[in-house]
Amino acid sequence: MFRLADHDDFFSRRCIWVNGPVIVGAGPSGLATAACLRDQGVPFAVLEKEDCIASLWQKRTYDRLRLHLPKQFCQLPKLPFPEDFPEYPTKKQFVEYLESYAKHFEINPKFNEYVQSARYDETSGLWRVKTASTGGSNRTEVEYICRWLVVATGENAEGVMPEIEGLSEFGGEVVHACSYKSGQKFSGKKVLVVGCGNSGMEVSLDLCNHNAFPSMVVRSSVHVLPREIMGKSTFELAVLLMKWLPLWLVDKLMLILAWLVLGNTDKYGLKRPSTGPLTLKNTMGKTPVLDIGALEKIRSGDINVVPGIKRFTRGQVELVNGEILDIDSVVLATGYRSNVPYWLQEGEFFSKNGLPKAPFPHGWKGNAGLYAVGFTRRGLSGASSDATRIAQDIGKVWKEETKQTKRATACHRRCISQF
Repeated sequence: MFRLADHDDFFSRRCIWVNGPVIVGAGPSGLATAACLRDQGVPFAVLEKEDCIASLWQKRTYDRLRLHLPKQFCQLPKLPFPEDFPEYPTKKQFVEYLESYAKHFEINPKFNEYVQSARYDETSGLWRVKTASTGGSNRTEVEYICRWLVVATGENAEGVMPEIEGLSEFGGEVVHACSYKSGQKFSGKKVLVVGCGNSGMEVSLDLCNHNAFPSMVVRSSVHVLPREIMGKSTFELAVLLMKWLPLWLVDKLMLILAWLVLGNTDKYGLKRPSTGPLTLKNTMGKTPVLDIGALEKIRSGDINVVPGIKRFTRGQVELVNGEILDIDSVVLATGYRSNVPYWLQEGEFFSKNGLPKAPFPHGWKGNAGLYAVGFTRRGLSGASSDATRIAQDIGKVWKEETKQTKRATACHRRCISQF
């Protein structure tokens, strides 16, 4: 069944046959896919390296985080948010929603299962997913055998740690935004926030609210939009306009409205890109910043906007304009990346950066039963769309084959299937 070279490894691990797809990742993308598969009547196994669902949300986000978009654009398939939730749910509320979602659809991930490798075995026509247990003192290794593999680890699996000259000699505290919880411990300190995306802006605002003195590095151009325009979500307004107008015109209208609400952001060191915010999002995946109060702090001088970094020295940073700042701590709001290249042994569907090669909306399905969910750069709504397509695609094959071999398959499942 398998290549002879794998013979010893195959029998040294506990081997589990999954009578359906293996989903790697129990974040919103993995949960959405599992729920849609449940609706199709397809069995599955969800593998999660952490000890909880949505570990990114539970363990690697700051306390003040809220959903940036209205809840109707962030709900997962087949179960809306509770009606009493606010329009922009808090981190705690979103986690509660995900936990109730998993319970509702009877999704029980196998926690502390770290995927070491996954590859397609052409001889058998099956996927081999090798894991190691990350919980407890005893290390156990398991190999899952399945026909379909769903990659649901997402675009934001791990923080990007930039290489900046002198950072190792800086001497003060350096944390990535994924480890930042609150500005409380930075009270009274001078903090350099590296990055001006949504995370950089919110961290800077949070530091202000805890009486710290943040300087935010703005190395390149950035689109800042109000979260709401005349009481209506900016995102919702853009979606509505795109139903009737071309993208370039919607971009123009969004920028005019942003100027009316926020004024000219260039004079605060926030230069806008030449490409419109929606076009930039669709082509480069770069999300515009939705302002929730940081711009007011920039105007007042409570958040100091500075240009790019040249180098760090002991307790100081030298900027590209020659200015030198005394700083106590550094928060790296430098983004996230996919971890797929570290474990998926495949080179056709995924590129070297861990994202599907095919552009949206074609990046959800590869060859030989390989699928990807949550890599659209379109947030939770994009993940939900992927999950629905994947479940329908697998469900169609599953139902056809189940009809043809109903009695034989039922017997086979009782004998060897673990899921």
